[in-house]
Amino acid sequence: MADFKHGTMDIADHEKTFEGFVKFTTRAVIGIFVFLVFLALVGA
Repeated sequence: MADFKHGTMDIADHEKTFEGFVKFTTRAVIGIFVFLVFLALVGA
């Protein structure tokens, strides 16, 4: 087994992926909320 020391792994790619996921999720939720408010105002 490889000599692994806890905390030495480079996680820069993981952090960028997670940051992108959080941005996408936040924008999607805001978009859905705006769409629902629009539907409520139009009366559809």
